[in-house]
Amino acid sequence: MVDEEPSLNKLTQAIRKFVNDRQWQGFQKPNALAQSIAIETGELLELFQWLREDEIEELLLSDKYVEALSDEIADILIYALRLADVIGIDASKSIKDKMKKNEQKYPQKDWAGRIPDKITKNE
Repeated sequence: MVDEEPSLNKLTQAIRKFVNDRQWQGFQKPNALAQSIAIETGELLELFQWLREDEIEELLLSDKYVEALSDEIADILIYALRLADVIGIDASKSIKDKMKKNEQKYPQKDWAGRIPDKITKNE
């Protein structure tokens, strides 16, 4: 299916093939894919719901818990890559461009060891 260390492009192609082989293209409209990302994100959040940080740290030692996290993260990424593909966005370029914007917005010299405020006057 996919190389040992696949690029985002190869993953996108593999996802596209999977969808095409099953003739699911008609179901994979942008709004449905965006909703699916939100649903899968909710499923990921459920794995953390009501847990304290120390409980999460302990669970991270469990292969079963890490596998469940991995599966939900994979679902989110698959839907995100599929959405990008359907609407014609090159995911690799999009990530590179966004990281450049982030580097400009949050220069290392100003932000090392700090997190941005949730609400700023500039935005």
